[in-house]
Amino acid sequence: MTDAGELDPPRTSGPRFTTQLLKWVGNKQRMAPEIISFFPDHWETYHEPFLGAGGVLGTLAPQRAIAADALAPLIDIWTMLARDPGRLIAAYAHYRDQFEDHEGKRAVYAAALADYNRAPSGESLVFIARACYGGVIRFRKNDGSMSTPCGAHMPITTTSFASRVHMWHQRVTGTAFYARDFRQSLAEARAGDVVYCDPPYSDSQKILYGAQGFSLQELVAEIDRAKERGVKVLLSIDGTKKSGLKEVLHDFPPTLFEREAAVTVGRAMLRRFQRGGASLEDEVVRDRLLLTY
Repeated sequence: MTDAGELDPPRTSGPRFTTQLLKWVGNKQRMAPEIISFFPDHWETYHEPFLGAGGVLGTLAPQRAIAADALAPLIDIWTMLARDPGRLIAAYAHYRDQFEDHEGKRAVYAAALADYNRAPSGESLVFIARACYGGVIRFRKNDGSMSTPCGAHMPITTTSFASRVHMWHQRVTGTAFYARDFRQSLAEARAGDVVYCDPPYSDSQKILYGAQGFSLQELVAEIDRAKERGVKVLLSIDGTKKSGLKEVLHDFPPTLFEREAAVTVGRAMLRRFQRGGASLEDEVVRDRLLLTY
């Protein structure tokens, strides 16, 4: 891997796709063209083990892809998008069409949160993800209940959401979606495939879903095995705090990652949430993009 100061310039970035389906903290859609510009020129199947809001997947719109996430209700959303977009629109409309002002929004949001905590599903999560504060999806540690607060913004109308669903549906027709751990996704990748990993940053995103039980060391071990099989892997990692990666990498061959680039993410919405909405002029986030090739 190159030294931290030696950054590889990307190839010309591809076209931007700016219409987001979900509000989701850490969404990489805005910088997806830059990330994709580092992809190999050719690959067999695209894999994304930490799907989240699917910003890179939606921008790439691959002909053949396998996308997964450990949060099963999130994969419910993606499965509805691919197989039954009308059902996804109806699920959003069930909540959004009940109000027209902020006062009504708060009551409906509380009902959606209660619905989710009673029976977690994509039907309630799709509205919560559009209406919560900054796309910050978090769960209480003591009982596992979602504790994401309502956002100050007005969620988009059902008509606008339906337009986004139809747009996104066309971009994921070649993708299979699975609710599963990243280990299984990486184990299925074969020579000639490309994998993009955007895991929770356990040192700076501990309140987010999946972050508490995530092991960066185990992920790097799986990436090492995938590289040995001829899989090309890209890993986004917090560029602000490098200590966690350094602690992991000393256990593995120094040639695991052969190149490194910096990707500017922008202001950190999670930090805005943690600061109670305060200014983030001093919180510009830069990710490190590590490549095994």
